[in-house]
Amino acid sequence: MKKVKMQAALDKYLRTISILKKGYENEKHRVSAIGKSFLGDLVVSQVTSVDIANYRDLRLQHTNPKTNKTLSTSTVRLELSLLSSFFDIARIEWGICEKNPVSNVRKPKAAAGRDRRLTNREERLILRYAHSFSNKDLYAIIVIALETAMRQGEILALRWEHINLKSRIAHLPDTKNGTKRDVPLSNKAKEIFVKLGVKTSGKVFSYTSEGIKSTWRFMLIKLGIQNLHFHDLRHEAVSRLFELGTLDMLEVAHISGHKSLSMLKRYTHLRSSRLVSKLEGNKNKGRQAVLDYLVPYPAICISENEKFTLRILDFDDIVINGDCQIRVRREAQDALLRKILNMIKHSLPIIEPDQYLETFDENSVFMIDPLAVDFTENLH
Repeated sequence: MKKVKMQAALDKYLRTISILKKGYENEKHRVSAIGKSFLGDLVVSQVTSVDIANYRDLRLQHTNPKTNKTLSTSTVRLELSLLSSFFDIARIEWGICEKNPVSNVRKPKAAAGRDRRLTNREERLILRYAHSFSNKDLYAIIVIALETAMRQGEILALRWEHINLKSRIAHLPDTKNGTKRDVPLSNKAKEIFVKLGVKTSGKVFSYTSEGIKSTWRFMLIKLGIQNLHFHDLRHEAVSRLFELGTLDMLEVAHISGHKSLSMLKRYTHLRSSRLVSKLEGNKNKGRQAVLDYLVPYPAICISENEKFTLRILDFDDIVINGDCQIRVRREAQDALLRKILNMIKHSLPIIEPDQYLETFDENSVFMIDPLAVDFTENLH
């Protein structure tokens, strides 16, 4: 049997097998990582299950220099899956080994599906940053991701000839699942395409996958937002589609392109607050609708020269001044209550808490409850 080094065989696999896959770029990174390891110097026919197990353990301890975190179990599982496919090809089609050493090796336990939801404040921070960013495509890409539940690759591959603004449909001729799909566009998504400047043909966006990944990472660092992936926007969009209450699972799957309904369930992390009102049915429905708006809001109190200034951070017009901190808090509470009730009375949209965009020391921010009976301190 011909003795072929792993590195050479992996290069051949990349040229002849990986190149035909939609995930070629991702596989290229995995092949590179495997080839640079000790496996790259071994002869294919001499690689044992012990070697594969050692590789698995080394990768689980490896730290990603970009994130300074150890590799996820999902990353290592994908590398082992690629190795298993590689050895099957090497054995069956190339005849350079007699067995697949990966088949008897335990894979790391699969990580739990992500349930990261975008908070209101994070969304406002991201959209404000993207709106003022030098490349206007960034804002459009983020809004379209949230409005359509399309994957990053699907958004970046959009072409003007496949977008029908009259019927409000974006046609995806080639998706991750290997099938075409028509995605309905909300009015907001339609407006985004119009503002970009409609063309008859050509790519809609100039961003590459690496470009958007780099821009996204830099933006999150700049904004101080932790543990948010671009793909989480797809999670958020699908969850919002369910929260509309007007679409069933098959309809959401048609929009998102999920072939497996069990896979789709991973994305439906409905906010518990949306379910609370349903527990009571129609009992006290009107009263509960009002009480749902009367929730604590973040505030900050600044002291200077024995004077206090208290601000309700989500409402620019609620600023209370005084020489007694307790009295200032009480007046702010009353002002917040009046503000919310007046907005309800006049059918105005009510801002949810924690959407302010300014940066404060989190230890200095506290909550003002419009329904609190009294503060524990005595008024002076």
